[in-house]
Amino acid sequence: MSLLSHVPRDYVDSYAIALAGKDLTIEQVGKSFFSSGPAWVEALFALRNKIAALVGLKTSGKEAVINDFKCEVCERVGLFKVFDKNEYEVILGEDDKHLDFRVSLFLDKTDNMLIVSTIVKIHNWLGTLYFLPVKPFHKMIVPTMVKGMARELGGRF
Repeated sequence: MSLLSHVPRDYVDSYAIALAGKDLTIEQVGKSFFSSGPAWVEALFALRNKIAALVGLKTSGKEAVINDFKCEVCERVGLFKVFDKNEYEVILGEDDKHLDFRVSLFLDKTDNMLIVSTIVKIHNWLGTLYFLPVKPFHKMIVPTMVKGMARELGGRF
């Protein structure tokens, strides 16, 4: 059962992909989340940060060094904080005044699958307004990132 099963939500999605790499650790999975995204995703996130700063929302600030990321609870990489972790799953996300989000990176070692799930809890009208244009981009970005993670971790398609 996911560490996210008890978290309230207004939106949820999940994407899964088979992995060819064996004996992977959740730390490798966590690191791949930050190191396998294409340049266009980074550009969109930079644009998001500029717009978010104008309306007083949290932004990434300085970019973290991925090589130093240990995937430990309370550790941060940009906007993403590690909220929880066990041998099979790491929960990343952030809380803000408009919405909270969580990303589950779940390593199913039985079926050798990577499952990436997102949940969003909207707090107010600003969260609703913010998520309206974000949602379609999210539905493009996450599957692309999942494929990139699988490639980096030794995936098969």
